[in-house]
Amino acid sequence: MIVALPQEAFGLTPDGRPIVRYTLRDGLSMIVRFLNLGGVITEIQVPDREGRPTNVVLGFARGELYQQGGEAAYFGALIGRYANRIGGAQFSLGGRIYRLDANDGRNTLHGGKAGFHTCLWNVRASGTGPEPQSAVLSLQCPDGEGGFPGTLALKVRYSLAENALAIDYRITTDRETFVNPTSHCYFNLAGAGSGSVDEHLLEIFASRYTPINAELLPTGEIASVADTPLDFRRPTAIGARIREAFPQLLHARGYDHNYVLDKLDTNPHQNGRDLHLAARVYEPKSGRILEVLTTEPGLQFYSGNGLNGSLVGAEGRAYRQSDGFCLETQHFPDSPNNPQFPATLLRPGEIFSSRTVYRFLTDTDKAAGGGGFWQP
Repeated sequence: MIVALPQEAFGLTPDGRPIVRYTLRDGLSMIVRFLNLGGVITEIQVPDREGRPTNVVLGFARGELYQQGGEAAYFGALIGRYANRIGGAQFSLGGRIYRLDANDGRNTLHGGKAGFHTCLWNVRASGTGPEPQSAVLSLQCPDGEGGFPGTLALKVRYSLAENALAIDYRITTDRETFVNPTSHCYFNLAGAGSGSVDEHLLEIFASRYTPINAELLPTGEIASVADTPLDFRRPTAIGARIREAFPQLLHARGYDHNYVLDKLDTNPHQNGRDLHLAARVYEPKSGRILEVLTTEPGLQFYSGNGLNGSLVGAEGRAYRQSDGFCLETQHFPDSPNNPQFPATLLRPGEIFSSRTVYRFLTDTDKAAGGGGFWQP
């Protein structure tokens, strides 16, 4: 028997439709709350080394606040049709130029003005058990929305098990198109609203990255992270090198870069691919550890550079630069205009599928590898 999802009213859209918040529990100590609006994850409650639970994702107190526009629109949301940027807000496909919404200067960011984050998703419980541990979110996007070709049918599954949140994506289309979904949670393992994440120790399992230009678009190169502030192959404090006068950091005013994961596989749709460890983060005071596993070839590390104190979180505190970080699993930015990157083309009859897992541990957990990985 499938148990109904606990839900609560969480506000209204501008046209008066209800925003609903749902709750998932893993049966142990993890709680995840999310909205039908954009699939937004508003809370992830996980324990520290003393067993005390805290919400570790940034968010807002009401659904309306996720509709403020700007950076707020992406907090915790499902992102698409195409995560990250598409240069010149256009691409060529089948001999035709498709012109997209330009919502980031002259470029398209996170699917444009009508991206997944703006939509009301259908939500239903999934699985059985004494408490809801999983839910399926579904959506249909019409042909031409945001300028993209193809009617998309989407299913995203949120599921919890043993202090881990798995996000599974499944997308089909009736016309050739490009897809690249992700989730855009802002994490602070000390607790949302607790201040800077500069002292979090970050490890990214990538030897290469895709350099960007002043518009934050990839140049088309794939470069080594060696001898640069973008090298997180050993655990390093997020803030240790963020103010260095390195051109890539100056372009983004911090970190906003796609990493080429070392276990890159160029299979464009991930069918049959295994999860691999993409990143690990450790917060010393709480002892919390976040591990990110994915079937995707890329990971965008974003250090919250656009947070300027104008947004007030659910905790009643203003969010400022470096108060949260994002680890967005993905294909590479602007791949439709960079054919040398792993393909993001989806054809009729094919299924795009991928999985990302956010796994939470503490430094007292045996699964943390003996308790020494975070040493710089």
